[in-house]
Amino acid sequence: MMIINLPSSRQMKRVITWVLFIGLATLLQPVSAQTPEAEKNFQQCKVCHNLEGPKLIGPNLSGITERREQDWLIRFIRNSQEVIQSGDPIAVQVYEENNKIPMPPHNLTDEQIIDILMYIKSGGKVDPKYAVAEPANDELKAQEALAAQMEAEQEAREERLIGIERDANRNFGTTFFITIIILIVVLIDLFITKVIKAKFVHSTLILVGLFIIGEIMYKEAAGLGRQQYYQPEQPIWFSHKVHAGQNQIDCKYCHTAADYSKSAGIPSVNVCMNCHHVVKQGKITGTEQIAKIQQAWDSGEPIQWVRIHNLPDHVFFSHQQHVNSGKLDCAECHGEVNTMHEVMQVKDLSMGWCLDCHRKTEVQFADNAFFTTYEKMHEQFKNGEVKKVTADMLGGGDCMKCHY
Repeated sequence: MMIINLPSSRQMKRVITWVLFIGLATLLQPVSAQTPEAEKNFQQCKVCHNLEGPKLIGPNLSGITERREQDWLIRFIRNSQEVIQSGDPIAVQVYEENNKIPMPPHNLTDEQIIDILMYIKSGGKVDPKYAVAEPANDELKAQEALAAQMEAEQEAREERLIGIERDANRNFGTTFFITIIILIVVLIDLFITKVIKAKFVHSTLILVGLFIIGEIMYKEAAGLGRQQYYQPEQPIWFSHKVHAGQNQIDCKYCHTAADYSKSAGIPSVNVCMNCHHVVKQGKITGTEQIAKIQQAWDSGEPIQWVRIHNLPDHVFFSHQQHVNSGKLDCAECHGEVNTMHEVMQVKDLSMGWCLDCHRKTEVQFADNAFFTTYEKMHEQFKNGEVKKVTADMLGGGDCMKCHY
């Protein structure tokens, strides 16, 4: 018979005391500060919320993790409108208390949102182990000088590209005009003046002239509808460099449809007013330009923004497929918009440019739900028959994908 020695009551009390002590000590530990990723992702929230202090567009976030359940916060942050439309009483109350201004959806994982919540709970602190030493004054000045130099080089490069394009167009026009004049002179001489007796000279000049005119017409026709380096004047002077660069506003905060629609969408006035209910003066433009936004809001008239990136009507292009499923960064097609005051179309957006990208770009194939139906390709990928999957291997080179 096996005898089991049970602990005495004194031993049990000692064990329970130690468990309670360790648990209490754990609870009283200060909240661990978060990673730089949480601080970066919080920039999306910072546009409308303070951690402490006065209310901006939305309330300050101090103590939000104590006032709301974590699961509710995850759902509300990811898509507040969905929670409001479900009839959730707390979500509806928050919406009504904040002037019925909708919070835009955020493309964040549960882990990223939890990380942001912990960052808020820690008072907006990053763990010291991630801290970067502050550069010395001389080093800081050198960095600022380098940044200014890079910005000047970028502006010079853009101006140079525009100049090259204009020179090319001017040269095409001059060449076309001179060729027409030569052909007229040759034809007059062939049928009227007959100064040149050798007929092969006329034939050669006519063939060369027709070839040059044909080449120019082909290149001009191929470029019809393309507008590389197009930089129109907008009804309101709006700086992407200030908003996307200095203030680090996520592109999809304003272009909210990029994740799920064919078009990325041009922001409506109420999106602008999310910030400009409070921000009434800009460092560069003063009050003049922001006053135009307020005027549009008061009148109910939309701002007539000028579209910059256009494709021909016979071309299908989906932002959702490229941004969400393809995981492409906006700069791949639009250039470094965060360095531009006024946006310019930097790519020619030609069919050749698109096809070249499809041939070179490796897609995130293995764990991407968008490609689950490609069973044969998945099998080849798992067996090692295919090392990488590019867009053209999935139909990105098929005419019917874009011209159906």
